[in-house]
Amino acid sequence: MCYRTGMLLKFCFAGLFLAALLAGCAGVGVEEEKEAEFHLKMGSSSLNEGNVQGAFVELQKSMQLNPNNKETLNTLGLVYIHLDDFNKAKDLFIRAISLDAEFSEAHNNLGLAYAKSQEWEKAIDSYKKALLNPLFQTPEKAFGNLGTAYYRSGQYDLAANAFKDAIRRNQQFVQAYYGLALYYNKASRYGDAANALKQALQVDPEYGGNANKYAEETRRRLLSAKGDEEQDLKDLLEILNY
Repeated sequence: MCYRTGMLLKFCFAGLFLAALLAGCAGVGVEEEKEAEFHLKMGSSSLNEGNVQGAFVELQKSMQLNPNNKETLNTLGLVYIHLDDFNKAKDLFIRAISLDAEFSEAHNNLGLAYAKSQEWEKAIDSYKKALLNPLFQTPEKAFGNLGTAYYRSGQYDLAANAFKDAIRRNQQFVQAYYGLALYYNKASRYGDAANALKQALQVDPEYGGNANKYAEETRRRLLSAKGDEEQDLKDLLEILNY
């Protein structure tokens, strides 16, 4: 899921799939395993619904029953990101990776935790590790996050390449189109910026190509936005007028 705070360069989580509940629970009894998986399922559902505290409680119960389930560690890490406790989130993602070095979802989410702390080079390294696994089912998320990290760290051409790679994997991945619009604007390629934003609005199910609705919502978001988010929104409103 994408972490939607109004930012147009959104970082995207990976790893909340019910199939993950089939992960092994070595050293745990059958009944404990079933109960741990139940609480993991409930915690994942609560997080997807925006009930962060409910997710926290359920995942803590799962951890008590099986502290070495990589999926529980990964999902609880996402909860701590929502709680702005990025160090705790990093610790949990690193523990998940220690159990499975090819756990792309955890590498991607570790990158997100580094990005939230503005540790851009560490974030970039984590996203690249996520992409090393050819079985990663949602590589567009890591490519999109990689593009955002490059953009934030001033590596604009690399950012553009990463956004384009995300679109090659999934042509409906809206984050990458917004990222390209910002990149083209930064590069003074204003016509390309306008075209990329138009594509973003067509792909984004929230707007369905409605530029007026997007402008209204973006102005509303600007009332509470700050930092990078505020600048992104201002730039995108400017692009809308090209």
